[in-house]
Amino acid sequence: MQHKKTAIVWFTNNLRVQDNKALHDACENYERVIGVYCFDKKNFEKEQFGFKKIGKYRAKFLIESVQDLSENLKNFNIPLFVTHDYSHHFLPIFCLTHEANAFFFLNEFTHEEEREIKKITEALPDDIEIHQYYDQFLFHPDEIPMEINKIPEVFTAFRKKLEKYGTIQKEVLPIAKDKSNLIETNTIIPTLKDLGFEDFSVPSNTAFPYSGGENAAKKRMHHYFFESKKLSFYKKTRNGLIGVDYSSKFSPWLANGAISARTIYWEVKAYEKEFGSNQSTYWLIFELLWRDYFKYLSLKHKNNIFKIEGIKQVPYEWSSNEHKIKQWINGETAEPFVNANMIELKKTGWMSNRGRQNVASYFAKELLLDWRIGAAYFESMLIDYDVHSNYGNWQYVAGVGNDPRDRKFNVKLQAERYDADGKFQRLWLQPSLF
Repeated sequence: MQHKKTAIVWFTNNLRVQDNKALHDACENYERVIGVYCFDKKNFEKEQFGFKKIGKYRAKFLIESVQDLSENLKNFNIPLFVTHDYSHHFLPIFCLTHEANAFFFLNEFTHEEEREIKKITEALPDDIEIHQYYDQFLFHPDEIPMEINKIPEVFTAFRKKLEKYGTIQKEVLPIAKDKSNLIETNTIIPTLKDLGFEDFSVPSNTAFPYSGGENAAKKRMHHYFFESKKLSFYKKTRNGLIGVDYSSKFSPWLANGAISARTIYWEVKAYEKEFGSNQSTYWLIFELLWRDYFKYLSLKHKNNIFKIEGIKQVPYEWSSNEHKIKQWINGETAEPFVNANMIELKKTGWMSNRGRQNVASYFAKELLLDWRIGAAYFESMLIDYDVHSNYGNWQYVAGVGNDPRDRKFNVKLQAERYDADGKFQRLWLQPSLF
């Protein structure tokens, strides 16, 4: 096969070498392959509710992930250029400077990202080939047994159909390029300070003490599966609140694509082969399916996942009482269980799944506050922020999403059930700990 000349791979939420379709295809079909990553300035500016899109915890995790990606790409003789600029300003010029023949990237399907992609691709010369990939799913859109506009509004129907008829693609690995491909980049990965943050340290009792990057993700997966064998107990422990091993903790690496859902799936299958399958090994895949489901709902409903009336188009009356919002953010509400979770988030950038459901339900159903403000705060603060899961879950809890029962959490009962001895609340509510 005749190889073409130069391919630019624009990395976004696919910060990995293993199982990266865009990178794999670029390496297979082009002589020269150059990687680029933009710390897009718009992500570090305040949005409509007054929060930066990316706060300090995710910023630090992102810096670590990009550093790791840069090193891993070097093993394949691929350079990574890094910039702190607006993507649509930088990338068209970058492609021209490097005489690109093709431009590879991850296809996004939420409003702001689509707009950004449109600006970039329209500014490229017509003779540059565009290759975009849906590479953030477990079940690729081409492999699901339904049309996007017919995605069921209830998760169970979606899950059953995919489990029965869907197929999961095998992983791909890039082919190393010739050493001459590894050109000097002279680019510097920005520091926290460059992105507008002070250096910080996280309390030692954080439930997520890990670094960003593909290597850290693989190390964590190996520990959780093969060293501790905690995967076999996942279903029993996943509602935990304290410590590193009550859940897999894969979500931050999945969110920025330092590991793919397929890599985790095939590793679960390898684990089952060696140690047997049970409800827990299935449940991890079940959770990956939930992640896919929110992505598919986003593909189907587009901008409605951000609208106040949600995908259900429900006209609730919401408040934006600043005092109540501040109390919730600072862990100063009437509910100690909510407060403990909110302080954990503020101090570490992490919160358990159980905690998230409770604080979001309290925000929307007790305080009757505009759920989009809570979602925007999570977007800024959570290390594992994922646009589809975040907004999908917030809509679900607020009663404007795809929860057929529109339930409301009884926070006191939840605290009694999941923190019966009060250990978690004491951990975060005692000032002496900080």
